Amino acid sequence: MKNMRTMRFTRTALKNLFSPPVTRPYPEQPREYPERTRGHVEIDIDTCILCGLCSRKCPTGAITVNRAEKTWKIERFGCIQCGCCVETCPKKCLTMKNAYTQPGAEKVSDTFLKTNMPAPAAKPAAKPQEAGTVAKPAGQAAAKPGVQAEKPKGEEAPAQTAKPEAPVQPSGAALKTAAADGKTEA
Repeated sequence: MKNMRTMRFTRTALKNLFSPPVTRPYPEQPREYPERTRGHVEIDIDTCILCGLCSRKCPTGAITVNRAEKTWKIERFGCIQCGCCVETCPKKCLTMKNAYTQPGAEKVSDTFLKTNMPAPAAKPAAKPQEAGTVAKPAGQAAAKPGVQAEKPKGEEAPAQTAKPEAPVQPSGAALKTAAADGKTEA
């Protein structure tokens, strides 16, 4: 029985001795990954608009976008290489490289600074109003003459600077139809 084990071992040793190595010489010959390998996220910071969609879509919160400081930051060991950020990027400045993150003893974050960000555009000045008109608050519909518009609770009526309008007199056709109905208006 013991001779049988020795024979198997000798056959395996001789096979490995005369066959080429199964492993690669790593530093001299780096591994070539298949095309669809999810390695790590790369960014082209020049085309990025710092919209923040990638950081909102990231399930682990590994991406942080700060528009005020013009920075894009990724925690490489917090990223799970799902590709959600790459799919949602409107400018397609994020890509998945098919090489893995380099190993390290400490967790590091890669921070990219956007230097060519244009200054925010100035808001256009408001158009001057015509004389004699009063600006109505947004969302307030035009009311019928003589009908008070309903105001939200807790809000006071704005002070009017224009003269109040004269009451509207019904036209002759309106008087005739009111008289035909038996109603008279004073």
